[in-house]
Amino acid sequence: MLSLGKIDLSIYRCVTPDIVTDEVILTDERISHIRERHPGHFEAVSPFLPFAIQSPDYILEDTPSTGLILKMIETGGLRFQVVLRIRTSPDPEGYKNSVLSAWKISERRWNNYIKNKKILYKRK
Repeated sequence: MLSLGKIDLSIYRCVTPDIVTDEVILTDERISHIRERHPGHFEAVSPFLPFAIQSPDYILEDTPSTGLILKMIETGGLRFQVVLRIRTSPDPEGYKNSVLSAWKISERRWNNYIKNKKILYKRK
């Protein structure tokens, strides 16, 4: 399990106002999931996951208590998305906010998301 730092509660309340903790983790099971579903992507995006979580470019609406984070790294033009599950009060004790998945996306997909999904947060 990796600790990815803390979220800024004032930013992530756009996903849900019911946030129990600011800690974010990435479990070994989710790392395996990313490696299996998106070969090569974990190695490309993992160095930037804490930065993406702490300073998202966009947070888009996803399922309840889950936000879709979009982040672009200027050097190299890497664009990627992170699915972040927010821990809410009905969740079992001890749960943390956690990354469910992450993978690289194209500029076309990035633009499509911004055009067609509900934007909950946009970095100024």
